Amino acid sequence: MSDKSNWIPEIMYEEAEDGLASKIPFIMVPKNETMPSILFVFESRETDEKEPGLDGNPVPIVEWDLHQYADMKFLKEGLDPDLFDKVRVCLGLEPLKDAAEKGQKITEKVKTNLKEKEN
Repeated sequence: MSDKSNWIPEIMYEEAEDGLASKIPFIMVPKNETMPSILFVFESRETDEKEPGLDGNPVPIVEWDLHQYADMKFLKEGLDPDLFDKVRVCLGLEPLKDAAEKGQKITEKVKTNLKEKEN
């Protein structure tokens, strides 16, 4: 993001004609801005407790927990490969080399299937 920008990223979900939303959100980035390297997102969770609201009626008590999500592109560029792989494993991902090899195999299968359909 630019130094003096007031731009705030908005997380959105694409909605299909059938009313279902994509499970992968997107952020529309203005031309003069860059995708943030880290996002801060509050988790909001109701407890089983209630307290009186402004009108005296009970309202649920909500706990807030701040989470931070880092762009893996920046981590890959800034960390040595071993440390980057440790971060990937902590997040439940495979080391980059293993994931790339599996991805290559999947790509090869897709290409083979497409060629077979063409014939």
